Amino acid sequence: MKLSPLALTLTLLPAGQLLADTFERDQALKLPEVLISANRQVEARNDSSAANTVFTRDDIDRLQPGSVTDLLSRVPGVQVVQTGGRGSLPGIYIRGTQSAQSLVLVDGQRIGNSTSGDSNLQHINIDQVERVEVLRGSRSVIYGSDAIGGVIQIFTRRGGEQGLQPRMHIGFGSHQTWERSLGLSGGDEKTRFNLGASLDETAGINRTHESYPSDSDHDEYRNKSVSLSLSHALTDDIEIGANLLDNRGKSEFDNPFGRFDTTTFESLQQQPYSDFAVSSISSYVDARINDIWKTRVEFGHSENREKTLDKLSDERSVFNTYRDSVNWQNDLTLNERNSLILGGDWYEDRINSSTPFDEDSRWNRAAFIQHRYQADSFSTELGLRRDQNQQFGGQNSWSGTFTLPLNPDNDVLLTYSEGFRAPTFNDLYYPDFSNPDLKPETSKSYELQWRSQLTETSRLETSLYRTDLEDAIIFGSNSRPQNVASARINGFEAALKQELFGWQSNLGVAIIDPRDRDSGHTLARRARRTLSLDLDRQFDRFGLGASWQAVSSSYDDLNNQQPLGGYALLGLRSSWELNREVKLELKVDNLLDKGYSRALYTHDGSQYGYREEGRAWMFGVTWTPGL
Repeated sequence: MKLSPLALTLTLLPAGQLLADTFERDQALKLPEVLISANRQVEARNDSSAANTVFTRDDIDRLQPGSVTDLLSRVPGVQVVQTGGRGSLPGIYIRGTQSAQSLVLVDGQRIGNSTSGDSNLQHINIDQVERVEVLRGSRSVIYGSDAIGGVIQIFTRRGGEQGLQPRMHIGFGSHQTWERSLGLSGGDEKTRFNLGASLDETAGINRTHESYPSDSDHDEYRNKSVSLSLSHALTDDIEIGANLLDNRGKSEFDNPFGRFDTTTFESLQQQPYSDFAVSSISSYVDARINDIWKTRVEFGHSENREKTLDKLSDERSVFNTYRDSVNWQNDLTLNERNSLILGGDWYEDRINSSTPFDEDSRWNRAAFIQHRYQADSFSTELGLRRDQNQQFGGQNSWSGTFTLPLNPDNDVLLTYSEGFRAPTFNDLYYPDFSNPDLKPETSKSYELQWRSQLTETSRLETSLYRTDLEDAIIFGSNSRPQNVASARINGFEAALKQELFGWQSNLGVAIIDPRDRDSGHTLARRARRTLSLDLDRQFDRFGLGASWQAVSSSYDDLNNQQPLGGYALLGLRSSWELNREVKLELKVDNLLDKGYSRALYTHDGSQYGYREEGRAWMFGVTWTPGL
């Protein structure tokens, strides 16, 4: 694999020197062999202690995913479970942990819903995304709460080369699906920007088999997205910038359980839908104080708003959450062997809901430190974080990594990390179904990684890990959440990337054993084995690719009485560059029209599986005129 000059430079420099050049972070977002999320700084992927997967914009264009969740399903150790319509909340399980036990960021800002703990990733439009980084394993020392299973960070589109680069995309596919987007990026030696807007619409499918007659309709989905990034170099050592992402629209969903108002249990035929908005805005100041000290201050605000309504009644519910945050990080290169990260976080959550909560706001503040030592024959990383929360008090998190290079092409890493998840507003304050005395969920993880550059064009990364969860929050017999559950998750992951006979291949394999430690049962909706394979080749102006995903059987319930069958999906894609400005794309997902379900629902005492989309196609045209 041939590295670009910037990527090669980043690989050779120590971590403390990686942000010396103006716009280097923006440039790094376009490179596959660097990582930002692990330590909130640009570093070579191989230098990071975190098991990670990176998708650049080039990867997204090549793979043609329909959504961010489609992209995540290719990551070894990550499973995505969808219920209801396209806009319904997906379950995202990183290394067997729950959705709320993994942290989701957009341009460094938390976007999780503080009432439920979910992130609404399904609403982030893939066309507004520059890069996706997935960290597998706890990063609580750097990020605090929610990073037990891992971290998903989404970076919005960035400005590129000097001058102006417009783009337009339009696509049409199955189920009356339309994709439309416009964008303009550009810059000069001092300033870079990107502005994009998109509109996605689909008639959807009916996700339920047996349900109320009113629930047999297709579930429409509409998403309007806008993104903006702007960066400006005041001097050679000081840069300022801002990023904005706003997604909003309408999502219909199936509801075979009756009313969506959980405070009542009367069955009612309905056609529910939600008006949603997921947005994030951030600004930053990046400055090099001297040769050894680099500092960055970030200010952020995110919103997660949802109003649920019904076409057949006046019933409605509102859950809006807001978060303000400040992060200050200092990267210190003490000498050629020692570097230090020092920082502090503060954020405040607020809610505005049609359901009255006992408390509607809380703050969290934290300080963290991480030291890295690089010797000739080994390296170490040791970190500590202290969080202080207005509701549950203080929490300490530790992590440590020992890296042993066996030779220039093979590294072995041993890691211990602690994590925690703060109880949500629903856990603590929801009327009649909460417990204000809850403690945070905690975890301890142990991991052995082997990374090998097998050949110039072939790389293998493997992980063997164990995660122990304590004080997990579940609903007890009194219908109130309690810190009574515990779990043990053992797992193995492997990612092989290679080029053979002109074909670029990416293979991901994961084997997990996620168990409830009290009952010994497998955790619900976690398949024990998953496999993802992508094959792509470029024939001059014509590109051809295929994807194969296989998922083993699982259980829909904790008692392991409701089995879900395994499945395998095959997809094909192609692209054709008519000229330097026009590109045609065609893909077919689930080519063999496989019927399968990742979740069950109960209707009139019987179990049914939520339908997943069958064979579906999409044709698109992308125009990038030269100016």
